[in-house]
Amino acid sequence: MERINLNQLHGFATAIELGSFSAAAQRLDLTQPAVSLQVRQLEKRLGTVLVERVGRVLRPTAAGAELLTHVGRIDAAVSEAIDAVSRHADGSTGRVRLGTGATACIFLLPPVLRSLRQRFPGLDITVSTGNTADIVQAVEGNTLDLGLVTLPASGRMLEVIPLLKDPFVAIAPAGTGLPARVNAKELARHPVLLYEPGGQTRRLADAWFARAGVALQPAMSLGSVEAIKELVAAGLGCAVLPGMAVQGVHRGHGGALEVRPLSPPLRRTLAVVMRRDKKLHWGLRETVAALRAVE
Repeated sequence: MERINLNQLHGFATAIELGSFSAAAQRLDLTQPAVSLQVRQLEKRLGTVLVERVGRVLRPTAAGAELLTHVGRIDAAVSEAIDAVSRHADGSTGRVRLGTGATACIFLLPPVLRSLRQRFPGLDITVSTGNTADIVQAVEGNTLDLGLVTLPASGRMLEVIPLLKDPFVAIAPAGTGLPARVNAKELARHPVLLYEPGGQTRRLADAWFARAGVALQPAMSLGSVEAIKELVAAGLGCAVLPGMAVQGVHRGHGGALEVRPLSPPLRRTLAVVMRRDKKLHWGLRETVAALRAVE
């Protein structure tokens, strides 16, 4: 069904309000025949007479009076829609859908999101967590605007922007007596807790042990970095974790953990991924800039 023309509706309402086509034409900066034509076209579209002349004054018919009861709500809805879109255009609101791993979500994103919220209160950022493969797939499918993932990550439609390198460390219960730098064979003498299989963090740790000729069977695999830290602090084994997850951890657990660098060093690279054809609206640009500023 052909939709009602808003200009015709506005011309009709103005003519009824002022009582004449000529007065309506003057207000709308149109000619009198142009306003008359708008009303006739609206009547033709609706299949009924909307106005009648009583003496020299226009009056609504019963159908016209019925239509007028809806005009105010239609005008309000249109104005609300225009205002909502205008806020996107002038930079006062917007939406960003971001996907990342649990560790980055806990230990890297909070200050970034806090800064964005302070500077752009109308920016709506939704954060989803998952492993690199799932996030990359969601970015390629455009169900996420951005991904903050551990490399490698690839896709022919993706732009990949490396952000920072995060060194892995070994953690152990206080009193374990780990050397100043811990190698794979030394760590394998203890029960080892690792992050759950399937993500890049676990793949990097497995590869590090394999390069040293250690066929490690972890004592436990967990999906939560915080759970791993608590279990290590409780004396259930050692762990290999991203460095950002344990900054200050020895203080936070009352000295219950030892934290040591790995030998040889193991690092992961965090990167932003997005579609190459993604249109960067202001909110997306500001979010990418805030992530690139992370040190």
